Amino acid sequence: MTDATRIKGVAAPLPLANLDTDQIMPKQFLRGIDKMGLAQGLLYDLRFDGEGQARPEFVLNRPAFAATRMLIAGANFGCGSSREHAVWGLQQHGIQAVIAPSFGEIFYSNAMNNRLLLVMLEPDQVQALIDEAQASAEPMQVSIDLQTMTLQSPALQASFSLAERHRRMFLEGLDMIGASLSHRDQIKAFAARHWAAQPWLRDVARITTERLG
Repeated sequence: MTDATRIKGVAAPLPLANLDTDQIMPKQFLRGIDKMGLAQGLLYDLRFDGEGQARPEFVLNRPAFAATRMLIAGANFGCGSSREHAVWGLQQHGIQAVIAPSFGEIFYSNAMNNRLLLVMLEPDQVQALIDEAQASAEPMQVSIDLQTMTLQSPALQASFSLAERHRRMFLEGLDMIGASLSHRDQIKAFAARHWAAQPWLRDVARITTERLG
């Protein structure tokens, strides 16, 4: 369940530190010219063996975790290269949030700008969630409330923080482009002041091209 203020659903434990973007989305799935079909590549070498057969022991391959909406991961999740495809693949697989002690810096920006929620908790809190999920007889449900900035599992309640602009983007249903366009009036006003003060710079590329024929 997801609305403007809350994400709730199955959370799958993925207790691997330093899981990089090359592992999240291997290079062979980067050949397309659009964002489509990336769910198949998500964590491919962990989900499948060398012959392309699903590894039944991997958490996301278990039937009970087919509806997974969150990952509970190890430290430095999303380190490595800057491929945005890792974020798109997670979202196409149905993942709406990742909970971890820390994230790769570029991955963090890519994820939040695409409205994939990243929740940073203290290492002991994340470990407690992992232990709880692994001990649970059924897939564990977790609820994340963006109004109160709290996370709730059956046994744990924790608070987290976000930059105000990121929190506003989630609450208002905006990606980075939408957030930028919400400042449209201020952008137009700045542009008008800029061209009024420096009119010789306006359309300089077009004018130069025309002069060159």
